[in-house]
Amino acid sequence: MKVLKILLLALVTASTSILLLGCPGQSTEIESEQPIATVQRGSLAVDITASGNLSLSRIEDLAFDIPGAREITVSEVTVEEGDSVEEGQVLATLDTSEWADMLTNLELDLIQAQISLKNAELSLDRAEDESVTLITGDIVYSSSYDDEEIDILELQVELAEAKLEDAQQARDEAQQKSPEIIAPFDGFITSVNVEGGDEVLSGTVAATIADPDRFEADILVSEMDIFDLELGGEATVQIDAMTSLIVPAKVTHISPTATISSGVVNYAVTVELESLEELMQQRQEAVPDISSGELPQPIQQAIEEGQMTREEAEAMLEQMQQAQAEQQAVFEDFQLREGLTVTVSIVIEEAADVLLVPNGAILTRGQQSYVQVVSSDGTIEDRTITTGISNWQYTEVTDGLSEGEQVINKGTTSTTTETNEFGPPGGMMIPMGGGPPG
Repeated sequence: MKVLKILLLALVTASTSILLLGCPGQSTEIESEQPIATVQRGSLAVDITASGNLSLSRIEDLAFDIPGAREITVSEVTVEEGDSVEEGQVLATLDTSEWADMLTNLELDLIQAQISLKNAELSLDRAEDESVTLITGDIVYSSSYDDEEIDILELQVELAEAKLEDAQQARDEAQQKSPEIIAPFDGFITSVNVEGGDEVLSGTVAATIADPDRFEADILVSEMDIFDLELGGEATVQIDAMTSLIVPAKVTHISPTATISSGVVNYAVTVELESLEELMQQRQEAVPDISSGELPQPIQQAIEEGQMTREEAEAMLEQMQQAQAEQQAVFEDFQLREGLTVTVSIVIEEAADVLLVPNGAILTRGQQSYVQVVSSDGTIEDRTITTGISNWQYTEVTDGLSEGEQVINKGTTSTTTETNEFGPPGGMMIPMGGGPPG
């Protein structure tokens, strides 16, 4: 799982001048310093963001599994609420002598079922033998059994066979069960519901265990955005108490029913966070180990192409390792807790290695988007472009621009209203705006 980020290098210079727009394709001189942005390649992600709170995602009730409707005494409970436990640890035990008696009774039930079946089969065989009709000359001899009585005996055999099957299954299942409750994973006990001496039935919950490393967050998504989500979709969770901690997550639940409050329609969505331990391990593996003197192939290639020296490469990798170690130390001291406030971002669209421009550089006339391209001699050209996806800060350009070209970036998206397809005579004055839309 990866943490999606917008990787952009934008060269922007600020200005408060007023821009004179001409007709599409028309070039004008730059009258004063303009805010400029360079068209760059990068990755773009469009996401839905909402606030929520952490809750434990892996919680399991541990119940006694007792064969049949029998009560058995709890012998011992070895944990208390709040205790940390390991996978395979015994948490509670039923009275072993009572458990042994129960198994003995099930064996006796099986033997009795076998005897009952044998008796039913013998009765049916005897009845069928005595019902044979003999014909001697004109005289017919027959037994006292009729067909209805034979049918009843056959049903008794079928019933005895079914009871034997049930007794066999009950005995086999009991042999596979245990009088002990064992921790299914490493975790901590959130509650204990029984104590030694209690009489319990099958299904009685003895304790509840939770995994302290598995968390989820519930958020509300509007009816306008819910159709963009899908199960398994990628997300990130930022911990408000430590904004530098951004944890990858996945969408695990999308409510089929709406939550309506004051006429506002939302849907509950759950995302499950990746384990912090697994995340730290992935980050450690991502930083190359240069202790052997060997450099990763991409960096070695960059050195051979003259993009950097070996000393610069080694210094960069050492800085990466140091930063990773510092971050590791911070995260080791930080523990996720139930109830922490988080900001969840769910990715609904993304594009990699595409041309990007700030939203403030894009203008529109009617349904057509265009930008103002600054040439090397300082003139400005209105150029029609085709756009792809966009977020609050950047827009993908699929046609009309090349990497490295410079465009006017006014810091906000502006829209002009034209009286015809060529624009108003003499152009239109548009005041400068603020920062990127939020």
